[in-house]
Amino acid sequence: MVSRAQRTPIGEWWWTVDRLMLAAIGALMLAGVVLSLAASPPVAGRLGLEPFYFVNRHILFLIPTIAILLAVSFLNPRQIRRLAVVVFALSLIMVAATPVFGVEIKGARRWLVLLGVNVQPSEFLKPAFVILVAWLFGESAKRPDMPANAISLALLLAVIALLVVQPDFGQTMLIVLVWSALFFMAGMRLIWVFGLAGVAGIGLLIAYSTVPHVARRIQRFLDPGSGDTFNIDIATESFMRGGWFGKGPGEGTVKRLLPESHTDFVFAVAAEEFGIALCLALVALFSFIVIRALIRAMRNDDPFTRFAAAGLTMLFATQSAINMAVNLHLMPAKGMTLPFISYGGSSMLSLAYAMGMLLALTREQPRAAMLAPELAPNLS
Repeated sequence: MVSRAQRTPIGEWWWTVDRLMLAAIGALMLAGVVLSLAASPPVAGRLGLEPFYFVNRHILFLIPTIAILLAVSFLNPRQIRRLAVVVFALSLIMVAATPVFGVEIKGARRWLVLLGVNVQPSEFLKPAFVILVAWLFGESAKRPDMPANAISLALLLAVIALLVVQPDFGQTMLIVLVWSALFFMAGMRLIWVFGLAGVAGIGLLIAYSTVPHVARRIQRFLDPGSGDTFNIDIATESFMRGGWFGKGPGEGTVKRLLPESHTDFVFAVAAEEFGIALCLALVALFSFIVIRALIRAMRNDDPFTRFAAAGLTMLFATQSAINMAVNLHLMPAKGMTLPFISYGGSSMLSLAYAMGMLLALTREQPRAAMLAPELAPNLS
């Protein structure tokens, strides 16, 4: 037991970090291991791997995931900004290199092979981008003469351009949504709302007209009879098959039919084997983290901390909502993982980085300690 009287870094961290949020994140990680055991063995069998290949790798990735989450949660706002600059720069370079040197999977080049491991740089780009944009909007609130909006828009356009080349429209949409939400929080004018909506609509039309797989996904979503909707149909049906309490661990059929049951459609596996009750429990966990983090962000007087915490929370919430909406056939397939539940090393590590920063930014700290690093209008 850590005493409040202890002035060690660990003692101060324990009594200032949001322990309930930390416990909820831990519960999601535990649920991810259980659902990996349920969903991944059939996938491994189809690929000629040993049955628990993905389970073992999922647990193996949890070790650095937990380490990153805890280590980053010790940082102060200044250190978070500095780290974000480094992560963003490295990720941007790797994202730019991916279309040239990346591995092509299903017609897209989104992964680089580093030391024999597939890495998706865009996963690490997202949280670092949110921090930089939050810093710009935070500085704009204190220094109206700073061209923060223009700089943040330039960063957004650069990121979008690199992601579209891959192409990765799911991550592009996620980043645009979070940037727009932060821009709205920063007090954008009404004309910007219509302008951004118009640009987004034009971008969607261009993608629909020029990228065949985007057009097919939208057409299948709007008109199921226009193409093969087997994966979505089976995923949606799993909720009816499982009922309230599921068919029981190992008794599901979704994982035997869907090639991505351990990643994109793990929520459907949970519905069939453990029932709607478990799905609602997962939704409750995600909702608890999101609501608690947003409340803490709203209570913070520092603009950067408020924007950064809100942006990271919206990134986490939107990604979770997109994955679950796809499983329920409420939107076209996006290839988005369910945070800490789906299999995927890059996703887990980047989420650990993002949620570690969120835990750090929502720690209970004296106002003076929070504002001291902010007195200088730069990143140093």
